[in-house]
Amino acid sequence: MATTQLTPEEIAQVSSVVAQYITSQREKFSPQAAPLSESQRAAMAGFFLSQVLDAARVLVLHAVRVENPPFYPMLVGMGLSELPDFSRAAGITFGDVIVSHEPFTDGLLFHELVHVEQYRQLGIPRFSELYVRGFLSVGGYDGILLEANAYELGRRFEGNPRHQFSVADEVARSIREDGL
Repeated sequence: MATTQLTPEEIAQVSSVVAQYITSQREKFSPQAAPLSESQRAAMAGFFLSQVLDAARVLVLHAVRVENPPFYPMLVGMGLSELPDFSRAAGITFGDVIVSHEPFTDGLLFHELVHVEQYRQLGIPRFSELYVRGFLSVGGYDGILLEANAYELGRRFEGNPRHQFSVADEVARSIREDGL
C-alpha cells in the first residue's frame, strides 16, 4: 500500500479537523450514553483505573450508524484513500464516549476502553495527531500505533481475562517506547 505524503502544515490541518470531529461526536453522543453497567465494570476492574471506568460512557446504536466524517472528501482530495468506514466499525471511541453498532462483548469494551485511556493520557489533539500520522505512515489503518496498542492489549485480556495488568501502565510504556 502506498503512503501519502502530506506537508507538516497539511498534517496539522488534518489533525485539527480530526480533533474537532472527535470533540463534536463526543458532544453529540454523550447525552444518550450511559455509565458502564456493574457487570461491565466488574469485568474491566483490575485492568483500568477507576477514573477511566467512572468517566467512560457507552451507547449501542440501533437502526442508525455512525456516518463517515464530513471531512472525508477533503482527505480524498489530498490523495488519501482506503479511509476507515465508520458505519462498519464495531465500536468507535470519542474521548470517553464509546459508540457501538453491536452489543458490547468484554473484548470489544476492553479494546475501546484502551482508547479511553489513550485519550486520557494524550488528550484529544495529540491522539488525533498520532492517529493521522499512523494512518499516513503506511497509507491505512494498519499503521496506526494507537490501534496496534489497543489490539495487543486486547489479545492479552482475551487470552487470560483473569490475569490482570494495568492498561494505564502499558499505554504509558507504549507512549515512551513507541513514540505515541
